[in-house]
Amino acid sequence: MFKLNKPRWRIGEGETTPESVFWNRRRVLAAGGGVAAVGLIGAALHTRSTGSGVESVSASSSAQAAEPDKPFTPKPPRNPAYADAGRPITDEQANSTYNNFYEFGSHKNIFAAAQALPTQGWKVKIDGLVEKEIEIDIDALIAKMPIEERVYRHRCVEAWSMTVPWIGFPLKALVAMAAPLSGAKYVRFKTFLNAEIARGQRQHWYPWPYTEGLTMAEATNDLTLMVVGAYGKILPKQFGAPMRLHTPWKYGFKSIKSIDHITFTDQRPVSFWEELTPREYGFWANVNPAVPHPRWSQASERVLGTDERIPTEIYNGYAPEVAGLYASLE
Repeated sequence: MFKLNKPRWRIGEGETTPESVFWNRRRVLAAGGGVAAVGLIGAALHTRSTGSGVESVSASSSAQAAEPDKPFTPKPPRNPAYADAGRPITDEQANSTYNNFYEFGSHKNIFAAAQALPTQGWKVKIDGLVEKEIEIDIDALIAKMPIEERVYRHRCVEAWSMTVPWIGFPLKALVAMAAPLSGAKYVRFKTFLNAEIARGQRQHWYPWPYTEGLTMAEATNDLTLMVVGAYGKILPKQFGAPMRLHTPWKYGFKSIKSIDHITFTDQRPVSFWEELTPREYGFWANVNPAVPHPRWSQASERVLGTDERIPTEIYNGYAPEVAGLYASLE
């Protein structure tokens, strides 16, 4: 059941930014170096929602995830609790041609290279501390989930931001399906490993495959979304097809792309960037304008597709929904 929380930024329907701007490509990492700083703050299925008035719909079994750039059918409803992020929706063209996806390169112009990613027949393994380990076809998984659209902010640790109408399902629905055991404290995510098509994975100094993790409390927070589409379409490959994570209160590197392995565990996962640069890169990665990156400030952000620079908000503006998760941490 969705709880209809009116965000404090709600100002009416979002509007689309008309301008498409290509940013200059920029390497932010030297080989084997760090890119990210952590903003550390303080340390079910196919159903009709009754709380929000949204009817969740399951995706059809017509190879939804294997057809990027195709309309997502049936068209998912927009959850009114997340219908407006208080900012204009980022122009799709600007968003879809300025991407971080290190598997295909450390620059932003990877959208063409990412098209080599094969998503037909994609399977997701769910294992660890669960009642029964499974491997499930992505389309079968999508068909079991309550699919909807949510407009979310996204804040990159590199100090740029965007606002996106994502299509997906709450991670807590997948957690319920997986039936984790009582000893499960964390959820670990891994992406594919295929250096033949992902040239970035030939760079041996990186700890491939890309790995990320959440606590169970973070994973079951209503904001946490498993994304399978965007802008009314099947998720484009450069966005992390066929399925990626999105945690809008955390820096973007936590939102791992092209997930094919989900593990419930009692051990805290060590993430991709944390393993590379633990002094700069911690587990939590919560957006915090008061904690600068060693090489730049996090106090403000550049809005993708515009020349606008705006102040960054604590937890990226989602403090009412998530601050309680960290009340016991320094």
